[in-house]
Amino acid sequence: MGLKKWKPVTPGLRHAVWPDYSQLTKKEPEKSLIEPLHRRFGRNNQGRITSRHRGGGHKRMYRIIDFDRKDKAGVPAKVAALEYDPNRTAWIALLHYADGEKRYILAPEGLKVGDVVMSGEEAEPRVGNAMPLRAIPVGTTIHNIEIYPGSRGKMVRSAGAEAKLMAKEGKWAIVRLPSGEVRKFHIECWATIGQVSNPDHKNVKHGKAGRRRHLGWRPHVRGVAMNAVDHPHGGGEGRTGEGRPPKSPWGWLTKGGRKTRKPRKPSDKLIIKRRK
Repeated sequence: MGLKKWKPVTPGLRHAVWPDYSQLTKKEPEKSLIEPLHRRFGRNNQGRITSRHRGGGHKRMYRIIDFDRKDKAGVPAKVAALEYDPNRTAWIALLHYADGEKRYILAPEGLKVGDVVMSGEEAEPRVGNAMPLRAIPVGTTIHNIEIYPGSRGKMVRSAGAEAKLMAKEGKWAIVRLPSGEVRKFHIECWATIGQVSNPDHKNVKHGKAGRRRHLGWRPHVRGVAMNAVDHPHGGGEGRTGEGRPPKSPWGWLTKGGRKTRKPRKPSDKLIIKRRK
């Protein structure tokens, strides 16, 4: 699915580049698979803002996504619709299982309405099928990977993301993640074949501030545009730049100036090559 450029009939459309939603086949979500979504707008349990620049936005319902699919092993499902999900960057697919149940999954790139997908060891390594890593051929593109067996799919779920199964050694599978990190996963972890849908999400230009507000993002003010009392980058005559090293509003090193991964994290022993 590509992008759509608009005729510049208004200032907001002049530079706008939006996804082409024409391949999405359903406007309203499946009623049995939605639930109310309470959003916190960046506040913690005391009502204090802990994540800035969030708030407002259009009201949403949460779509219940099946990140597991183990309990449906061996049951074929037909893709009934491809839908937009306001809670994530990728599209979602509505499956109608042969036993009558309906479920949402993350839609892989190339999945079309009418396709049949399946989960389980006996499934073919085709786009949209889910299976344990030991049943997936080496060199296959995968997404929605479990961190440990039974944890449900946690990694490689955003729009356009893809990982690659590089090798298998004993009880470990070696996977290259989208960040460039090469990491070991237990061979019993499940994953889904293919790349996540909507790979052009990274090229979207909203065109106007109002579209960001509809998505729930409040204005972001650059530190260099502030006064010295408000931000470490602020103050000075004219445009002075942020200086070195770049810092957060509270004086912490940021933007690559400080590593944020915890030292001696248990998963360190599973990482073969660090991300770039």
